[in-house]
Amino acid sequence: MSKGFLDADRVVIFCCDLQEKFRSSVRYFPAILENANRVLKAAALLDIPVVVTEQYPQGLGKTCTELDISESSVTFEKTQFSMWLDNVRSLFARSVDHCNRNTIVIFGIEAHVCVQQTVVDLLRIGYDVHVVVDATSSRTDTDRILAFQRMRQSGAYLTSSESVILGLIRDAAHPKFKEIRQLIKAEAEDTNLAQSLSLTM
Repeated sequence: MSKGFLDADRVVIFCCDLQEKFRSSVRYFPAILENANRVLKAAALLDIPVVVTEQYPQGLGKTCTELDISESSVTFEKTQFSMWLDNVRSLFARSVDHCNRNTIVIFGIEAHVCVQQTVVDLLRIGYDVHVVVDATSSRTDTDRILAFQRMRQSGAYLTSSESVILGLIRDAAHPKFKEIRQLIKAEAEDTNLAQSLSLTM
């Protein structure tokens, strides 16, 4: 398989720590949620498995209720920053839905901590990793920008929610195209990426 290629049958979606207590502190949080939900809804339409994590939910709350994680998803609580938990590794080892998939599409918060550490862990063991930057953020723009730069330098692909969604179907003749088109009919919510990504080039 070519590096960077998205094959819906080989992808797992990682949704990282999009929890209630971050609403007031993370930059562009409403837009991040909206863009993340587009990807999650596409995953449900395409039967792509989703791994969701919650960082110390007793203190930081559960996954935001706006997010559609009811389909094809499994949720893990954690205290370590990376999503590549022992339980997640076990899931990939034993589940037919996960073991033959070699590409991870990841989004969430915070970009410079949990997302970045997950990306580095996954790259180290040979996964292709695509970071959905318009669904990923931090409490400061500086941390967000530096995280995108670090992840790109490490070998991850920086992408957008619309690019991922259309990359997963690849053809307007796809049987789910009409439903997918509804997800991307409106432009993705702005998360100030034009400035952020210009500084990572």
